[in-house]
Order: sequence, then structure tokens, then C-alpha cells
Amino acid sequence: MREDLANQLLPQHGEPIDPVAMARRDLQKVLPRRFFKEASALEGEGGFALVLDGKSAHTPGRLPIRTPSQALTEALAGEWNAQGAFIDPSSMPLTRIVNSALDGVCREMDEVRAEIVKYAGSDLLCYRAGEPESLVAAQAQAWDPILAWARDDLGARLICAQGVIFAAQPAPAIEAVARVVEDVASPLALAALSVMTTITGSALLALAVAHGRLTAAQAWASAHVDEDFQIRNWGEDEEAAVRRAKRWLDMEAAAKVYALSA
Repeated sequence: MREDLANQLLPQHGEPIDPVAMARRDLQKVLPRRFFKEASALEGEGGFALVLDGKSAHTPGRLPIRTPSQALTEALAGEWNAQGAFIDPSSMPLTRIVNSALDGVCREMDEVRAEIVKYAGSDLLCYRAGEPESLVAAQAQAWDPILAWARDDLGARLICAQGVIFAAQPAPAIEAVARVVEDVASPLALAALSVMTTITGSALLALAVAHGRLTAAQAWASAHVDEDFQIRNWGEDEEAAVRRAKRWLDMEAAAKVYALSA
């Protein structure tokens, strides 16, 4: 892969996995021209490699883009084949997540796990509105079943608070979440879990998707209960809607990477 293209694809050294921040950075760069005719998945030692016109594609860190999953590598090839005259990294969420996993997450597994667990300490689902009643009810309907699942299936009994004042979670609950996250052994799956956690603001929603308790769309809706309430009452800002649509693509991609690599 050409160096100028490699510098466009994420992450660079020291950059976060956050897909929103990465997409924002991409908008400030000149897009490289497409230099290949066809992308495909090629089986070989260590899994399935992404190849461009038969040549191995590489991450920004110059590692071969290779996954254990044929379906995942074929999905990456689909993103590359969908590019037009120019290559736009912001339209390639699967590639961004895989690059993040191969170049960064695999070297910092403990740090990434710790960051996910940190979200559980102030999880979105634990901070409730006191009014109006319709919002209180909407939060309870969307969030209470996931808190119950976390308690019963994960052993994480988190407590809820009203308003935005920080409420420290019991140490046994955080330890239970940490044990579950520790079981995520694949850098690809861990990168995907990190993206889902960051986008939703909830380690519990991300874990619910990872464990098949929720679909990506259901977790997305749960993460936006408050925002959707505001939209119903005050209308939707056009620019905010565009940003939300882009974040959904990252959420959807992360769920797919997790499902195909865990």
C-alpha cells in the first residue's frame, strides 16, 4: 500500500480508537486517488489477507491486513471495492476498526480493557431523569432489562442515581464487569467492544451486544433514549442528524467486527 494512503488510514501512533474523532481527522485531509482495480480476501498462513490487485494491503503501521475470518476480510474487501475515484477512509468503518486492532489494540490489550471497565463506573444506564414521567418511563423500559441482565448473567449489580451527580459503583460490580471484559481475547473483538462502548457511553450496552442480549440497533436505540426524547419535543437539528447517522455506521461496523472475530 502506498505510504500516502497508509497515512490516511487509522490509527496513527498515539491516536485514539474513537471513530468519531478519526472521521473528523479524515475530513481535514486530501483524499488519495484509487490505485487498485479489485480488492479480495486471500487465504494463507495466519488467516485471510486483504489483497489489492493480488498484493497484500497493509495497516498504517505496515502490518499485513489479515483476520482469522474469511467473512470479515471479505467485508473489508467490500469496503475497498465500494470506493470511487478517491479513497475515503471515513466511509470505511470496518477497515478503521481492524487497523486499530492490528496496529494499536493488540499491543495495549490491558489498557483498552481498563478503559472499557472505566465506562461501567459511570455507565449511561445508571443515571436517570427525575422528570418528566414520560422520560423516566422510557429510560426504565429501555435500561432496566439490561441492568437486570448484567446482575443475573454477569454478576454485576450496579446502582442507579438520579441526575448527573456521580455515584460510585460497588467494587464487586466493577470487578464482575472486568472479568467479563478480560475474557475478550481477540484484539479485533476488543477493538470492536471499545468502539461500541465509546459510541453508546455504556459498557453494559456494548457487552449486551457482544453477548447477543441486544442487537446493535437495539443498543443504539437504548443509548439514545434521552436524545430521542428531546427530538420528539423540540425537533431535530440537521447537522446533529448527520453526525448521528455517521456514528451509527461505526456502531454497526463494530458489532459486525465483534460477531465475526470473537
